[in-house]
Amino acid sequence: MVDHDRLFKELLSTFFIEFLELFLPQVASTLDRNSVRFLQQEHFADLTTGEDKIVDLLVEVKQAGEDIGFIVHIEAQASPETNFPRRIFFYFARLHQKFLQRICPIVVFSFDEPDREAPSVYTVEFPDRKILEFHFKAIQLNRLNWRDYLSQANPVAAALMSKMRIAPTDRPKVKAECLRLLATLKLNPARTRLISGFVDTYLQLNTGEEQMFQNELDRIETTEREGVMEIVTSWMREGIEQGIERGIEQGIEQGIERGERSLVLRLLNRRVGQISNSIRSQLDLLSLEQLELLGEALLDFRTIADLETWLQNH
Repeated sequence: MVDHDRLFKELLSTFFIEFLELFLPQVASTLDRNSVRFLQQEHFADLTTGEDKIVDLLVEVKQAGEDIGFIVHIEAQASPETNFPRRIFFYFARLHQKFLQRICPIVVFSFDEPDREAPSVYTVEFPDRKILEFHFKAIQLNRLNWRDYLSQANPVAAALMSKMRIAPTDRPKVKAECLRLLATLKLNPARTRLISGFVDTYLQLNTGEEQMFQNELDRIETTEREGVMEIVTSWMREGIEQGIERGIEQGIEQGIERGERSLVLRLLNRRVGQISNSIRSQLDLLSLEQLELLGEALLDFRTIADLETWLQNH
């Protein structure tokens, strides 16, 4: 199961300013960036459901030249919910009551379906008068076109393109473009891993898509391709390490070898296409040491002929 809440909270808290720059540029342009302060999570009892709700992200900020700040409240909503605007209003009212500050509520809708516009207004009214009209900023990813964010030099754009409206045939291209944009940003390794992991979680490709993904990587300009391949290589290394760790936890040496053999086979399918039964039989004869050598060498493979040549030499 994907922990959507954790992934989005990590992304939005790490790149809070960049998030505002992407979706609320007017707010971001007036902020005193030295004033940003993340607040403790707030717990609220939802009287309508009897559940304990936790506010996703609260950030206290100030506008440049002002002494009085305000609070940005961000919710990441991964599934449709009846009466959701009412819940956000309840959060707003309680936060406003507690802090006695202006509250800027923002919701990131990350569900895939439905694609109709999610409501972003909560009203209380009578036939002759309107008592309340509460609005929050709604960012509904499945209604945004990923192509509109290709030129945004923004790490949040690189991550969230993977959750925007994507035609099924465009999935490999979008994954490659996310990584291309990420590589151009030249972030530190930890931040690069955060975004690349986000993209890989939401754009997991099948065997056919993996081959198309490799074709898209080959089309990237040479100067950018090197950075993208470093990210892809890190995925491969992490996959091997995780496979070995799982084998150690099981205490079975054969489990480690099977895990690494399976991983190398998947990587070969990604690099050179579907592996024939005859070549697979040759791979089954390789020792664990030879598999490790192949795992490094395959990063330079382009065609099935490259694999056949390597097998002949080893």
